[in-house]
Amino acid sequence: MKIDVFSEIGKLKTVLLHRPGKELENLTPDLLERLLFDDIPYLKVAQEEHDEFARILRENGVKVLYIKDMVIESLNNHPEIKSNFINQFVEESLILSKSVKTAIYKYLFELDNDLLVEKMIEGIRTKEIVVKNRISIMDMLESEYPFYTDPMPNILFQRDPFASIGNGVAINNMLTDTRQRETIFSEYMFKYHPLFENEEIPFYIKRTNRYNSEGGDVLVLNKETLAIGISKRTDPRAIEKLAIKLFREDTSFKTILAFNIPKTRAFMHLDTVFTQIDYGVFTIHPGIMKELTIFEIVNNNGKIVVSEVVSTLEKILEKHLKRPIKLVKCGGSDKITSGREQWNDGANTLAIAPGTVIVYSRNHVTNNILREQGIKVLEIPSSELSRGRGGPRCMSMPLEREEI
Repeated sequence: MKIDVFSEIGKLKTVLLHRPGKELENLTPDLLERLLFDDIPYLKVAQEEHDEFARILRENGVKVLYIKDMVIESLNNHPEIKSNFINQFVEESLILSKSVKTAIYKYLFELDNDLLVEKMIEGIRTKEIVVKNRISIMDMLESEYPFYTDPMPNILFQRDPFASIGNGVAINNMLTDTRQRETIFSEYMFKYHPLFENEEIPFYIKRTNRYNSEGGDVLVLNKETLAIGISKRTDPRAIEKLAIKLFREDTSFKTILAFNIPKTRAFMHLDTVFTQIDYGVFTIHPGIMKELTIFEIVNNNGKIVVSEVVSTLEKILEKHLKRPIKLVKCGGSDKITSGREQWNDGANTLAIAPGTVIVYSRNHVTNNILREQGIKVLEIPSSELSRGRGGPRCMSMPLEREEI
């Protein structure tokens, strides 16, 4: 299977998700800030909501893959990689005690592949591991924290570990320690899963890249144009490095628009304030309706040329998409409503075809505005999923879309 994503709105054919699991039940109030959550979702209901998300995708002809299954199948396909896979996970779990690392490696290696991947995601509590020969202060201090390896609750948001760009992927060096291990799964999937291992999929960014980047900041506007957010989690130098790689490999992309967005929790990624829903039609948080600073990056014989542009979003998009642009305000014109619904990911839509989007049901004002604009709105329940601060686009990574 090849990666084939040259737009945000082409009919979605294959998508990657993660069904939430016990990692959510390893969240505690003391760990919320460390693990990037604002609240503790109720797992049973979160799973029911996520299953409804997957059902709607399948009902609309989308093939749904799950990252956990893909990693398990990669390990089953290549048994010889298990040791290196575990070693990499343990080394990147920031464990300082050698005795603890040895004990965790032994514990994980003895698990079958299904339980191994599940345990990596849900986290390993200190009480689960017997560590022999505690001889150093560090050996003893490690057990003061409730986990030897942190849970990975943010793996729910499959948009961020990598980005599908054209026929390749950018596997990201994610900003926070708690998310960096997620990209181990992405890398092993593309290298060793039977669907991908013989396809020679280009890695436009590798997870060892020096500069941070995350997939929620990447929008593929068309075959020639990318929009990427300069956010708290995506460094402008990562964007320039990606541009150089895309230009030198003679891909179809000719321009990257780097949007300088506020570095706040509410504006976490570009796709939390700006997503495409149809030809020339975008949802937008009114908070970025004013003039924007955007950096146009273009190709000059494999080298990048950067120009600073201060203009309105409509004018910039009209220039590069060569069509009239319509911006649909999240929450409408009311400041209170737009603030509330943007916080609950009202602007974070997933287009599964031109003019057809999946959204959270709770954002009823925005959803009604979309319907008034002729958009087909497919709602999913979201009382628990929304507690993670990510919407339908955040939870999904397209692997194949039809051309538009």
